[in-house]
Amino acid sequence: MKQSRAMSLVEAVANVAVGYCVAVVTQILIFPVFGLHTTLAKNLKMGAVFTVVSIARSFALRRLFEAIRVGRA
Repeated sequence: MKQSRAMSLVEAVANVAVGYCVAVVTQILIFPVFGLHTTLAKNLKMGAVFTVVSIARSFALRRLFEAIRVGRA
């Protein structure tokens, strides 16, 4: 069954949303170990930048693999 572009985007966003939460918690726990001290607001902003990049990457890779799958069919 073929996955629609919309569902590819929904999957990518859901995946990245969970990843965003894990990343922010990880930053809060790990940054101090390396002597990096920042505010929660800055952690959230850094996470947001990486989230946008991650959504675009996940979506592009999903579409690439879908194109490969359809091309072989």
